[in-house]
Amino acid sequence: MSLIRRFGAALGLISGAPALPPPGLEAGAASRRLRAFLPARQHINVLLQQAGPTVLARARWLVRNNPYAANAVECFAANAVGAGIVPALRGGIRPETRSAAMALWERWTDDADAEQGTDLYGLQRRVARELFIAGECFIRLRPRRPEDGLAVPMQLELLPTEMLPADENRALGGGAMIRAGIEFDPIGRRRAYWFWRRHPNDLSPVASPQEKVRVPANEVLHIVDPVEGQQIRGLSRFAPAMVRLFLLDQYDDAELERKKTAAMFSAFVTRPAMEPAFMGEGPADEQGIALAGLQPGTMQMLAPGEDIRFASPADVGQSFEAFQYRSLLAIAAALGLPYYAMSGDMVRANYSNTRAAMVEIRRRIEAFQHGVLVFQMCRPVWRAWLAAARMSGALDLDPAEWAMLDPPEWRPPKWEWVDPLKDMQAEALAVARGFKARSDVIAAQGYDAEEVDRRIAADRARERELGLAFEGGTPLAPVDPDEERSANDNRREEESR
Repeated sequence: MSLIRRFGAALGLISGAPALPPPGLEAGAASRRLRAFLPARQHINVLLQQAGPTVLARARWLVRNNPYAANAVECFAANAVGAGIVPALRGGIRPETRSAAMALWERWTDDADAEQGTDLYGLQRRVARELFIAGECFIRLRPRRPEDGLAVPMQLELLPTEMLPADENRALGGGAMIRAGIEFDPIGRRRAYWFWRRHPNDLSPVASPQEKVRVPANEVLHIVDPVEGQQIRGLSRFAPAMVRLFLLDQYDDAELERKKTAAMFSAFVTRPAMEPAFMGEGPADEQGIALAGLQPGTMQMLAPGEDIRFASPADVGQSFEAFQYRSLLAIAAALGLPYYAMSGDMVRANYSNTRAAMVEIRRRIEAFQHGVLVFQMCRPVWRAWLAAARMSGALDLDPAEWAMLDPPEWRPPKWEWVDPLKDMQAEALAVARGFKARSDVIAAQGYDAEEVDRRIAADRARERELGLAFEGGTPLAPVDPDEERSANDNRREEESR
């Protein structure tokens, strides 16, 4: 009886028996199901120093060898940068100053890359790729000599994350220290970066001896999208999807090899003992028996008495497509991209779910554009460009005009929609009802409102001059040149005021 009571008390079936209280937070319990769930407690900086180089090497391998990883990087860069995030000077600046500044900027963008492989907007795309693969990258501001022939004597050198050693950690005295290759002053401000002079994995036989170079922090842009507080180095966006991507790639290879091997066999021939056992071409053993070397349509010879047995694993059948879809769906979720954009599978895409996916990725990409690319790259590059243009005399302005050039408004490329007609009708209705400014609509499409207005006015003036009409209208009466000149003078006078 006592055994029964003890057993009932253990199960909590008898009133008054002591029972273990349930955990206050099930996620923090150490029950049978969670006993093996013991995550590391180290800060992200420690984890990155321990495993960061391995994670980065695996991420680069996946991008070079895995089709889904390669497509994910291109999809992210195309949406984040596209043709480029361009500056637009704000109102209040004289048209002559605006035109001179933007013309100089456009000339310099072709000279911006220190490697001379692309322009400034191509560098933006490369930065977006590096941020997706490595979680960070570095841009070194390189001043140039006037005799170098640049529009503005400054260039940008893109440095991959491997150039800053993650294992460079030491105290400098007085409270200053170097952590993961970054030098901090006693109050935690970044003071310098300790880069390798050349890429540590570029083992060229004619390369100079490797050494580290201290670069002041005001010459370096560290572009990083941190995921945790006080994080000082970047983490690859492939980290949560890396294992699944690699294992799925192995599974696909195994399934492809199984199908290939099954398709190789055509027939097996067994000859009597008195006939030669091997009559075909190709390698054979010492008895003349053909060795296993299969090609499509192979007729394989067998020695007398030999038999053949095939391994016949169960075919995955209809479960293959469902398994692939769920696996790729989890990978897309980990990478923060729509399934169809990452996989290229448009079979499951329709109007509704495609539009919903575009709205979601647009929110994420806009946050990345303004919080990372614009804040950490575009604005500092513009300020450095202004300083270089002012010191070199490439742009001659008075102090008041220099102050008005910074900051500009940075405009990403316009977003394409599934049904642009409905979107433009909605924008037109919002402008007509006074809910939105027409300049905001133009800016969302990646254009400058004042420039668009000037071009529209020029087009309409030319239409009136030539008596043209479009969209089924009647021809316009040619305008009097004197009246047109007077109207233009009045408009310029109003703009100057």
